[in-house]
Amino acid sequence: MYGQRPGREAEVGKGLARRNGRRGRRRGERAMVPEAEFRSYYGLPVLNPPSWKSFDIAGYFFLGGLAGAGSVLAAGAQLTGRPATARAMKISSLAAIGGSTVLLIHDLGRPARFANMLRVMKPTSPMSMGSWLLAAYGPAAGAAAVLDVTGLFPRLGGAATAGAAALGPLVATYTAALAADTAVPSWHDVHRELPLVFAGSATAAAAGMGMIVSPTREAGPMRSAAVFGAALELAAAKTIEYRAGLVAEPYKTGKAGRYMRAGEILTAAGTAGGLLFGGRSRAVSALSGLALLAASACTRFGVFHAGVQSAEDPKYTVVPQRERLAAAANGSANGSADGTGGEGA
Repeated sequence: MYGQRPGREAEVGKGLARRNGRRGRRRGERAMVPEAEFRSYYGLPVLNPPSWKSFDIAGYFFLGGLAGAGSVLAAGAQLTGRPATARAMKISSLAAIGGSTVLLIHDLGRPARFANMLRVMKPTSPMSMGSWLLAAYGPAAGAAAVLDVTGLFPRLGGAATAGAAALGPLVATYTAALAADTAVPSWHDVHRELPLVFAGSATAAAAGMGMIVSPTREAGPMRSAAVFGAALELAAAKTIEYRAGLVAEPYKTGKAGRYMRAGEILTAAGTAGGLLFGGRSRAVSALSGLALLAASACTRFGVFHAGVQSAEDPKYTVVPQRERLAAAANGSANGSADGTGGEGA
């Protein structure tokens, strides 16, 4: 026939088949397209790495934990009739919170910046609440130590000791919330476990300080606290490795990995030495306490550098995002195929 073109004839049912095919793909399998490799512009990180100074902020994390947990142990020592240990721990907590505040102000650059953070109270901001927490805890810890040493106003001293002990756990762990509130993958994605790591590390550090300053006859509870803190820290750290997947990798590699391994070794050595021989030897007890203090410092520096490493490498940002998107897409596709979502709902 004139004007006829082969292959262009109308075919009955073909359009319906094509529509059903497209609908089936929407409800079922997706077209297989190879994933593009993740890249960043000019090889630059996706995130800006934290601008905090490692010595200032990791030291601030460590000393704050030592102070807060130390106040709890000081109150416990006072309640159980261990006055020498209680006094030494109160002095230790005051020195630690003073050092922690100095490091924070040094990182901020000017003391006025810390004072400016007290102009507003914002419950949704860990930085704002942390500033107010330090402002409340510092005077309580100071009064507890000074009044114990001078012997003045014992009732007021007891109230200050109780107040510092009540705020101590928050002081020891709020820095974990501060770090996890950022977009840094190896901090943000472990926001549930990081406070437990900090709590265990702080408890072990304060127990180590107690083993150094306590008479041997009063150091038994400190050794028990060291075991508890070490176990809590280890359990939380292993949970991070098991649950967090790729973003846990920086905790095992590079500078962060070296710090974390050193912390584990020192924690094991300090706990074992104090538990097995600390009750018989004052020197071994003190050395074990030093090992626990060093272990806690290594853990805080390891956590800090793990965050920096994860921010510097774009894969720790991009790959988890892709995995979450893929999981959400698969869930949506399965729901549509089962008639529980999409067009079948």
